[in-house]
Amino acid sequence: MLLCGSVLLLLASALAFSPERLSLDSEWENWKATHKKEYNGLGEEEIRRAVWEKNMMLIDAHNREYELGMHSYELGMNHLGDMTTEEVAEKLTGLQTPLFRDSNNTFIPDNSIKRLPKAIDYRKLGYVTPVKNQGSCGSCWAFSSAGALEGQLMKTQGNLLSLSPQNLVDCVTENSGCGGGYMTNAFNYVKNNGGIDSEDSYPYVGQDQQCAYSKTGKAAECRGYREIAVGDERALQAAVAKVGPVSVGIDATLYSFQFYKRGVYYDRNCNKDDINHAVLAVGYGVTGKGKKYWIIKNSWGEDWGNKGYILMARNRNNFCGIANLASFPIM
Repeated sequence: MLLCGSVLLLLASALAFSPERLSLDSEWENWKATHKKEYNGLGEEEIRRAVWEKNMMLIDAHNREYELGMHSYELGMNHLGDMTTEEVAEKLTGLQTPLFRDSNNTFIPDNSIKRLPKAIDYRKLGYVTPVKNQGSCGSCWAFSSAGALEGQLMKTQGNLLSLSPQNLVDCVTENSGCGGGYMTNAFNYVKNNGGIDSEDSYPYVGQDQQCAYSKTGKAAECRGYREIAVGDERALQAAVAKVGPVSVGIDATLYSFQFYKRGVYYDRNCNKDDINHAVLAVGYGVTGKGKKYWIIKNSWGEDWGNKGYILMARNRNNFCGIANLASFPIM
């Protein structure tokens, strides 16, 4: 028994100081330093380290398959590495599906839909503000709404300006602030309120506050909104091409979305009937190999995805439900 115990101790010691373990220790320390991670005691760090290691394994396994041509996109470790997919869904999404949709507000494309451009990127046209980070507040809907309003402000007035998601979080009573909400409620608020403040005049804090809208900070107005018919990607394409950036909802609960890095994202497990995250469609295009995609701006900071963006598969049976809850404001 003593010999066996001694062998186990030696084996454990060897594993603890193996090149693989030391490399992982180094990666963990570098990751914590890069993303300024601090934990309350060794117990919490051990838990987070275990989650991070599991995520590292999933990322590595996926990327080995990517190199074999089994996937159209790569994954990469990011600032969400110590979070489970369940935690991401709980803290970083927040889209609430509306109980009622007014058919009178449905966007109906005209006949020119047959002659839509093959590609458009509103980032290059100056319609898109820098990527923001919603933090652990379920305010994706506010960032998506603000982004769509910013695009229309640029289109109608030639002025690109960051609008205030915090104004929407605090003041849209039909929504639940950091508890979630829906974009058309935000557009209605801006219409009925007579405006929305700029980000500079009403800065983001990432938590629910008392409404503090001020006319002196008003930067944009809204006359109403239009919604895309459920599941109609062709109409969504027409809206993006003719109107500008469009607010959309997607399923963002998969680890493949959490750690997306580059390429055209397509995961068969994405559930178009379980839409939980609001983002912004800022364009579309097609790769040299013929893969069609949407250009999507997220609100998880520039450390996520490809500098805050993801290319999502387009015309693949309404992938991730991208055309199910799409809308844009009218200025």
